[in-house]
Amino acid sequence: MSLPTRTFTVTRADLVRYAEASGDPNPIHQDDEVARSVGLPGVIAHGMYTMALAARAVAEWFPGAEVVSLGCKFTNPVVVPAEGGVDVEVAGEVKDASDGLTTIALTVTSGGQKVLGMPKAVVRA
Repeated sequence: MSLPTRTFTVTRADLVRYAEASGDPNPIHQDDEVARSVGLPGVIAHGMYTMALAARAVAEWFPGAEVVSLGCKFTNPVVVPAEGGVDVEVAGEVKDASDGLTTIALTVTSGGQKVLGMPKAVVRA
């Protein structure tokens, strides 16, 4: 069963708030010059922030369910422009629903490129 795609817009202001909340003020997440100096295409979102967007989609698809596990590999950065924002799309497909657990295969993309590899969530209703 396919789940409806959720789209989240990420802005630089979101990155600043996440850095403050997470205690990760790495300048690659806020300063274009620093990001480019280390070989990145520009300011990028924290990988854990991107993963949190996937978790948010799961929570919206399964309100009140307990997230038993959520995992992925970080494959490509989400580049966030100085003005406006960038969309991160989260799609899901239920792969198994047994013993009170539901396994969801996720696809997380930005700009048409997968940004999380093999993302998967398991929830308990």
